[in-house]
Amino acid sequence: MEIEAAKLIGAGLAVIALAGVGVGIGNIFAALVNAIGRNPSAKNEVFGIGILGFALTEAVALFALVIALLLLYTF
Repeated sequence: MEIEAAKLIGAGLAVIALAGVGVGIGNIFAALVNAIGRNPSAKNEVFGIGILGFALTEAVALFALVIALLLLYTF
């Protein structure tokens, strides 16, 4: 039973990264809205960079989820 407890604790620790990802995505879109609000003519330039930041931040969430699932179902 100790192995099962260790798997659950490890998966829980891996999922903690999702809280940071949520904060990061919120910051990205807050900055995007702020930038477009200050300079609407720069929307086309800023929007692509914001989406790229969102995609890279979301990739971290997917990696954390994969690690958690690997810890739960592989051993």
